[in-house]
Amino acid sequence: MNDSAAAGDAQQNLLSKKLDFKTKLAYGAGDLGPAITANISVFYLLIFFTNVAGIPAGLAGSILLIGKIWDGVNDPLVGFLTDKTKSRRWGRRLPWMFYGAIPFGIFFFLQWIVPQFSANQSDNIGPLFWYYVGIGIVSQSFYTVVNLPYTAMTPELTQDYDERTSLNSYRFTFSIGGSILSLILALIIFWQIPDRQQAYLVLAAVCTVISILGLYWCVFGVRDRILAFEAKRIQIESPASLPFFEQLKIVFSNRPVLFVIGIYLFSWLGVQITASIIPYFVVDCMGLKFEDVPPVLIAVQGTALLMLFVWGALSKKFGKKVVYFLGMSLWIIAAAGLFFLQPGQIVLMYFMAVMAGIGVSTAYLIPWSMIPDVIELDELQTGQRREGIFYGFMVLLQKFGLAFGLFLVGNALQISGFKESVAGSPLPTQPESALFAIRIAVGPIPTVCLICGLVLAYFYPITREMHAEIMLKLKERQEKRGS
Repeated sequence: MNDSAAAGDAQQNLLSKKLDFKTKLAYGAGDLGPAITANISVFYLLIFFTNVAGIPAGLAGSILLIGKIWDGVNDPLVGFLTDKTKSRRWGRRLPWMFYGAIPFGIFFFLQWIVPQFSANQSDNIGPLFWYYVGIGIVSQSFYTVVNLPYTAMTPELTQDYDERTSLNSYRFTFSIGGSILSLILALIIFWQIPDRQQAYLVLAAVCTVISILGLYWCVFGVRDRILAFEAKRIQIESPASLPFFEQLKIVFSNRPVLFVIGIYLFSWLGVQITASIIPYFVVDCMGLKFEDVPPVLIAVQGTALLMLFVWGALSKKFGKKVVYFLGMSLWIIAAAGLFFLQPGQIVLMYFMAVMAGIGVSTAYLIPWSMIPDVIELDELQTGQRREGIFYGFMVLLQKFGLAFGLFLVGNALQISGFKESVAGSPLPTQPESALFAIRIAVGPIPTVCLICGLVLAYFYPITREMHAEIMLKLKERQEKRGS
């Protein structure tokens, strides 16, 4: 037996094995950086703009939305390019993560600097706005460069229906665990450093280092498994790659893909709108201090983390759709409770936070475990694997949800008369109209999003049985090509 045949057999043996703990752990670590940075951004970036940089709420919400106009091109394009990437040493996805990790961390850090373009605060707002727009566009571009190839690796690491849910459980353990870690760091740093501007810089610096290390852990930890898959993919993939816009057309003609995109978009909108408004809700509606925000957020994220493996086990027994319905229903009840909550009802507030966390967990887990099944259906229909282009749309929706949520919240606050402040000055008392807008954003708006997601999940067509049939047909096709 020659060396190439022996190597091929070794790679096939590796792929036939169940994922070991070390590989799952390394894969999960890849979401640590994107999760920490996204979490800090969604919870604190809007309030950083309004209460530290002194930018009006409407302009603050617009900053991220402008970046997402570029992301509308950026995400599917990077997904397409990763599908086309060829590297004998790293495969299709890993080079993007390896070379993008450090710039990703640097530009995230630069978002938390408040440069002084003018001694007059009113004259400083315009230049600050364009500074954050420019840094935000570059920062989000590098987020795509590292995060999109990472997410596209799920179906490459395992082709087993239930093992993918398990793999995503590890991923979101690191994702939510990283979110909790970032909130704990925020709690410690905010307590130790009274100057808010300095505190945000220290927090951003620590999160940057952790993010870069997590990405490199993933790259080196999954490399062998990814390269084994790449070798097999090259052997069996027959049709020539289609042009970019032709691939977009195929994506949108795949009916199950549209369901997954819709489910994820509405779920993530609910997550992002709730997350961005919680700091305002805790401080302005509940009358607590800013230092009390992280413990509330930790209650949500901590519950979501604990529930990941519970939902994963229930998904194996009852199916993904049932788990999604249970989680979203609990979250809708929690959202209604938060809307009616009054100052002084602190214990009840934490109870609602825990209940919301149970639902948030399914919003993380279920849509991401559906998309690999859709990719296999596309492979059966076209003969190609296009993880990059499919995950490009998922990451695009993730960032669109963040941006649109912050844009919506920011402009709603400004219209309602919300009063911004600058670092070092006391927080102003907000008018009743602003407090009501905060309550609407924490309750009814996420509820509408979640109900839309439930409707789409009800009609989602791919079941465990249908996926098993897809995999059987793919296996038969591969055996015919191999004979």
